[in-house]
Amino acid sequence: MILSHKKKKIALIGYRLSGGGSDKVMANLSLFFEKHGFEIDIIIVLDEVNFPYSGKLVNLGLLKNESNGVFNKIKRLQALRTYLNENHFDFIIDFRFRTKIIQELILARFIYNTKTVFTVHSFLIDHYMPNNSWLTRLMYNHCLANVAITDEMRVLIEKKHRLENVVLIHNPVNLEEIQRKKDEEIEFDFDFIIAVGQYENDIKQFDKLIFSYAESDLFAKKIHLVILGNGDETKLQKVISDSQIHDFVHLLGYQNNPFKYLNKAKFLVLSSKNEGFPNVILEALACEIPVVSFDCDFGPRDMISSFENGILVENQNWLKLTEAMNLLVSDKVLLQKCKENSLKSIQPFLLENIGKQWLNLLQEH
Repeated sequence: MILSHKKKKIALIGYRLSGGGSDKVMANLSLFFEKHGFEIDIIIVLDEVNFPYSGKLVNLGLLKNESNGVFNKIKRLQALRTYLNENHFDFIIDFRFRTKIIQELILARFIYNTKTVFTVHSFLIDHYMPNNSWLTRLMYNHCLANVAITDEMRVLIEKKHRLENVVLIHNPVNLEEIQRKKDEEIEFDFDFIIAVGQYENDIKQFDKLIFSYAESDLFAKKIHLVILGNGDETKLQKVISDSQIHDFVHLLGYQNNPFKYLNKAKFLVLSSKNEGFPNVILEALACEIPVVSFDCDFGPRDMISSFENGILVENQNWLKLTEAMNLLVSDKVLLQKCKENSLKSIQPFLLENIGKQWLNLLQEH
């Protein structure tokens, strides 16, 4: 009898390999799965590749034309279906946000042809599942699992949609990558705090953060504010101008290596309306800097212990956020304590530990 030693195959499907938190999770898991003997294909919808990854890249974004009309979308769906049918994957893991109900119904019931895991990466679960619970169960109750990245998110999905296959697996942090990149030089030497995220919408609230910074003691102490991320700068530049802090707030755009900035910052500030499980908190703690964050839904409270590795602030209380920033720059003992606790606080979220939870999920089936 000849035993088969063929590698198991996983298709990881996401929008891109750049920018978003779920995209970073997909990239990190590709590294983990390949290291543990799986054959990995990464299938992306948009032609954007910046994150390190392992496996074969299938870039459906190259098929997208400028009009992105119905026929072009059908062409890409057919290309995906053909590719999945020809390659006989053992598992599919979908990291995309999923708002187009008809398209997602077709994918979930007719195109994904093997054991499939769907992930949910936001407190706004309607970005991943229809608001109609009957439709959600039709699309997602038959799959291998629906992965929620916080326990509160898991409870919310189960309570709203009565799905029977929701599991909790947090986002991982790739400490090896961070430690390799964090000591690169940056182009300035002033003291600064940092915020990171896309500002193409208002979720990160960087305009209000700039105003909070202008009202804080940091400006008087010549501690600058650095913001990394993409988006329309018009609104942010107006707040900077109105607050007369041109020389102290720096919009550096998207950075392939944010870790070199995190590493040299005094602390990270997260001022979001809501989150899923913000990777940047883990990345900041991996760079051994504390985090000041609103206690928003969901994620920050799972990673931050107040006055141990940062400060959790009453959700959307901007006065308290300003006070927390002032405290961390004035209380050097507290700042040092939080810095010393930061790295050990992320041990449960290391890629190797989170990856094992994924292995357990797949090996159970």
